[in-house]
Amino acid sequence: MKKIVIINGLIAGLIISGIMVITHPLVDDGTIDIDNGMYLGYTSMVLGFAMIFVAIKTYRDQVLKGMITFLQACKIGLLVTLVASLLYAITWDIYYRVAGSDFGEKYAAHYLDKMEEEGASPEEINSMRTQMEDFNRLYKNTFIRFGMTLIEILPVGIIITLISAAILRRREVLPATP
Repeated sequence: MKKIVIINGLIAGLIISGIMVITHPLVDDGTIDIDNGMYLGYTSMVLGFAMIFVAIKTYRDQVLKGMITFLQACKIGLLVTLVASLLYAITWDIYYRVAGSDFGEKYAAHYLDKMEEEGASPEEINSMRTQMEDFNRLYKNTFIRFGMTLIEILPVGIIITLISAAILRRREVLPATP
């Protein structure tokens, strides 16, 4: 089980992290809009977490001889999610330190401009500016940033785990009694 979890978790994490590292500079230079970048990020998570399905099916077919309970499948999926999520959070933290430390300020500016375009009052914009400045101060803390990054990705992995476990579960069928 360990080998299946680690291999599939690393592949999932590399897919998600790789897409993030490739697309983030495109968001920075304006090639991809910040809002579209968010959709692209979650799409990459769904693509990467397809490895959860692969891991559960591999474990079911190769180790358990075709049978797996929902809970066993969830265990495999959650472990793959954990490995991939940790890799993603580590990658983001390295990227943030090397090239993305102004992400919070750029995001705040984008969001405040959007509020202004949508007709928000100056009071609403100033209130949001204060909230975002407070958030950006917190986000500079490595532990808070790492935790928030995990919170961003874990729910996607959990949902895909539950779906995959439901699809792939297969209990042993008892023979019919005469």
